[in-house]
Amino acid sequence: MKNILIINGSLRKNSFNQQLAQEAAKLLEHTSTITYLNIRELPFMNEDIEFPAPASIQKIRNEIKKADGLWIFTPEYNGQIPGVLKNALDWLSRGEIARDRSTSVIINKPVTISSAAGRSAGINARISLHQLLNNMSMNVIYSEGTGIVLDKEAFITGKLKLSEQDLIALSKQAETFYHHI
Repeated sequence: MKNILIINGSLRKNSFNQQLAQEAAKLLEHTSTITYLNIRELPFMNEDIEFPAPASIQKIRNEIKKADGLWIFTPEYNGQIPGVLKNALDWLSRGEIARDRSTSVIINKPVTISSAAGRSAGINARISLHQLLNNMSMNVIYSEGTGIVLDKEAFITGKLKLSEQDLIALSKQAETFYHHI
């Protein structure tokens, strides 16, 4: 069994990206142990409190270390990733030893990206995130990942509906990710 850690860039309890993450988890549940990283309570990245790292930061670092791969689900806010996700990634990009980025827990860590968003399917956020993850020396699998277009009904009901085409794309991403970690 592989250990997959899911990171949801949305703080909303039943966000579309949380729903998408749960659908993706179903695709891997027979071959992987799935856990979710909680980024809700992280302090803002601040070098004044970086060493020793706050307990919440050390906790997420330990969870990253145990994971064979990360699957990030991100909404798109004003064409970018949410600040809470960027903050978590900024913390994770830092080394565990002062001024030694090579001790970062995410270097060469396999990662893949998905997004549920409006008409853009989160393409701007996914492109931005892909670039950021590459800059952080992560092993990005499946390029900008899978984007799901949310229709007007989703915004009324709060429910994510995946088409057959969406499920095929998500399944292909899950299979590719699994075989490359």
